[in-house]
Amino acid sequence: MTGRRLVAVLTTALLAGCGSAVATTGPVPAGVRTAPERPYAVGMRQFTIDPDGPRPLPVTVWYPVDPAAFPEPVTAVSVRPQDAAALPATPHPAGTPEPRFPDLSGPRSAAPSGARSPDLSGPRSPDPSGRDREAVPPSPGTEAGPMVRTRVPVAAGRFPVVVFSHGLRSLPALHARLTTRWAAAGFVVAAPTYPRTNLRARAFTRDDVRNQPADARRLVRHLVRLGARPGDALGAHLAVDRFAAAGHSAGGHTTLGMFVAGRRSPLRAGIVIAGGRPVAGIARPSTPMLFVHGAADRIVPESIGRAAYARCLGPAAFLSLPGQGHGEYLNPGRPGFTEVLATTTDFLRWTLYADRTALRRLPTDATTPGVTTFTTRALPT
Repeated sequence: MTGRRLVAVLTTALLAGCGSAVATTGPVPAGVRTAPERPYAVGMRQFTIDPDGPRPLPVTVWYPVDPAAFPEPVTAVSVRPQDAAALPATPHPAGTPEPRFPDLSGPRSAAPSGARSPDLSGPRSPDPSGRDREAVPPSPGTEAGPMVRTRVPVAAGRFPVVVFSHGLRSLPALHARLTTRWAAAGFVVAAPTYPRTNLRARAFTRDDVRNQPADARRLVRHLVRLGARPGDALGAHLAVDRFAAAGHSAGGHTTLGMFVAGRRSPLRAGIVIAGGRPVAGIARPSTPMLFVHGAADRIVPESIGRAAYARCLGPAAFLSLPGQGHGEYLNPGRPGFTEVLATTTDFLRWTLYADRTALRRLPTDATTPGVTTFTTRALPT
């Protein structure tokens, strides 16, 4: 299956069985399937780490689901106006100063104290079992993503894990246009809501970004413990030796901060989107890294991402989007989204599933004249 065909399937198919696996030449640990060729359905669950501690960490998890869990027909869900309003088309309203670690994914001002936050859960659909399952539209846009259901079991097997970090004044739900598609491609995506930088934080401060790599590592440790817990509904399906970290804007800085020399970690790869500043010392990761950046980004200039790319000690790739800013390419239907989805998905398939076919597809995924350019260093052949 070509990279373009794979992207088309992942973007438009709502429910499909797990077909024949893509052959790999690298080692795959016992219990981890080879990279799936067709998308899974997607489930979601939420929990909080250390709810009574000084830094409680709510976590949203998207995960692969066996399509047999859905006996009723499934169609795309339209986005309600109040949900779409939470996802502005422009990074910052006119006149808004640019903070040091900015992000486009949510409104630039926090909700007033006591104000009701917008409902991002989506409409409900009937469930033959008699229970309501929430159907969550992953994103606005012209291309419908996978429908997401709660309270459904994880598909059989163990799946690699991607820890996704949001940017300033954002939420995991506002990045679901990308993360749900990764889950459909066969990854468990765990996205923490950082306590002092999220959209609804009562004591917002951008300086707290420096503490977020430790929060993300705390999430990794929690998931590793779940993986060792007999019979855990989520942990039994986690490939806890196969983690990647990813994030947008301040979340990209957080991702880089997770790669600290001298720390033992199951992280096998990183994806930095519109980021590049290490927030804890000098990050020089030796694991494979993928950088995605708009060449006209005025919030975090592309030069910052390029500098981080140059610091990498191991295999690295840089996907640049000429003429684009801080993240409009993360919206389905916008120029560059198809390339970003294909490149990030195949990068994860290569690094977490040892899928060498996906590695060979990367240049084709990432290169569209006039839309993207692609640079690599030390990628294996």
